[in-house]
Amino acid sequence: MHKPRVALLNGMQGFTIIWFGQLISLTGTNMTRFALTIWAYQMTGSATVLALVAFFSFGPLVLLSPVAGALVDRWNRKLVVMFSDLGAGIATLTLLTLYLTDSLQIWHLYAMGALAGTFEAFQFPAFSAAMTMMLRKEQYGRANGLLSMAESTAGIAAPILGGLLLTLIGIGGIMLIDVVTVFFAISMVLLVHIPQPATTDVGEQARSSLWRESVFGFKYIWARPSLLGMQMMFFLANLVAGYTMVLLAPMILARTGSNELALGTVQSALGVGGLVGGVVMSAWGGPKERVHGVLLGMIGSFLLGSLVVGISDTVVWWSIGAFCTAFFIPILNGSNQAIWQAKVPPDVQGRVFATRRLIAQITLPIAMLSAGPLADQLFEPTMQPGGSGVALFGWLVGSGAGAGIALIFVVTSLIGTLGSLSGYAIPAVRKIETILPDYAPVAETASISASDTKDTDVSKTILSTE
Repeated sequence: MHKPRVALLNGMQGFTIIWFGQLISLTGTNMTRFALTIWAYQMTGSATVLALVAFFSFGPLVLLSPVAGALVDRWNRKLVVMFSDLGAGIATLTLLTLYLTDSLQIWHLYAMGALAGTFEAFQFPAFSAAMTMMLRKEQYGRANGLLSMAESTAGIAAPILGGLLLTLIGIGGIMLIDVVTVFFAISMVLLVHIPQPATTDVGEQARSSLWRESVFGFKYIWARPSLLGMQMMFFLANLVAGYTMVLLAPMILARTGSNELALGTVQSALGVGGLVGGVVMSAWGGPKERVHGVLLGMIGSFLLGSLVVGISDTVVWWSIGAFCTAFFIPILNGSNQAIWQAKVPPDVQGRVFATRRLIAQITLPIAMLSAGPLADQLFEPTMQPGGSGVALFGWLVGSGAGAGIALIFVVTSLIGTLGSLSGYAIPAVRKIETILPDYAPVAETASISASDTKDTDVSKTILSTE
C-alpha cells in the first residue's frame, strides 16, 4: 500500500527552520528598536519617554495573555504564530509610513508598540505549545537554548548593523528591512508541520466559555503550589529587572554624553553574553535538576551582571556586567521552560503558559511606568553634585548625570539576589521536579508509536494534523 509522503518538515528539523526565520526577524525588529530609541532620546532627552515606549509595548502583551492563551488552545497554533508575526510587521509598516511622510511623533511609538504587543501576546503561548508538540522531552532544554541564541544573536547584530545603517539608509531604510524580515519569518513557518494536540482529560474538563477558559490557567497554577511558587520567583525577579531593562539605555547615554557607540557596545555585550549562554544551554541542555538552573541563573544574572553595571563607570565594565547579565538568562529561562513543558498537558499549555507569563511579568509594566519618574525626579537629582545622596552613595556610583540611575541598578540587583536565594528556602520550589510528575509529551508518544509500528503514514504517527 502506498504511503503518503510528508511534505512539511517536523521535529527538530522543522523547529530549526522556524528558529532561523525568527532569528532573521528578531534582528530586523531589534534594529528598528535601536534606531527609534536613539531618535526618541534625541527628540526628548527623557528617560520617562523611553520607559513609556516600553510600557505601551509590553502592557498589552501581559494583560491580554489569559484571553490569548485560551484562544491559542482553540485555534490552529501554526496560524497563530504566523499572524502574530504579521501583526508586528503591520505596526512597523505603519511607523515607516508616518516617518516617510514626516508625521512621526512620540505618541505614535506608544500606539504602535501597543498594537505589536497585542499580537505578541498570542505568540509566546502558541510557539511554546507548538514546541512541545514538535519535540521530544529531552530536546526541550536544547531547543530553548537555541531560542535564546536567536535573541542574543539579534541583540549582537542589531546595534552594530543599526548604528551602521543609520548613517547609510536612515531610520526609514531600517524599518523597511524589518518589514521584509517579518515576511521571511512567516515563509519559514509555512514550510513546517506543527501538529495540534490530542485532547486530554484535563483539556476536556477545561472546555467552557472563553471567559472560563481564560481563567483556567490561574486555577491550574493555583492548585499546584510548586508552579505558583516558581512563578512568584519570576514575579519578583522581573519587577527589579524591569528597572534595569528600561534604564540601561538612558544611563549609558547620560554618562557618555549621548555616545551612540558606547550604547551600541554595551547592548552588543548583552547580545554576546546571551549568545554564549544560549550556546552553552543548547549544547548542555541544562542541569539534571532544572530548578538549579533557574535559581542559580537568577543569582548570577543579578549579582555578577546588573550589580556590576551599576557600580561601574566605564564602557569596558558596563560591557562585562551586561555580558554576565545576559549569559545566565538562557540557562534560567531554558530550565524554567523545560520544567513547564514537561509538567503541563499540551492541550492546555496555551492557557497555562499565558497565565504563567501574566503572573511572572505583570510587574514589568509597573517597573516601566515608575522607572522614568524615579530616575528623572528622585534618584538623578539626589545624585547630582551637592545632592543629598552623594555623601551616602557617591563612593559607590559617583555623581552627576546617570549616577542616580546607577544607584537604581545597585538597589534592584541586591533585592533580586536576595529574592532568588530565598527560592532554596521554599520546599515547594526547591523540590518542584519531584513533587510534580512529568506529562508524557504527545510528540514523544507519537515517536514511540511510530518506532514500534514502522509506519510512516502521517495520520498514524501524529495524533492530529493541521
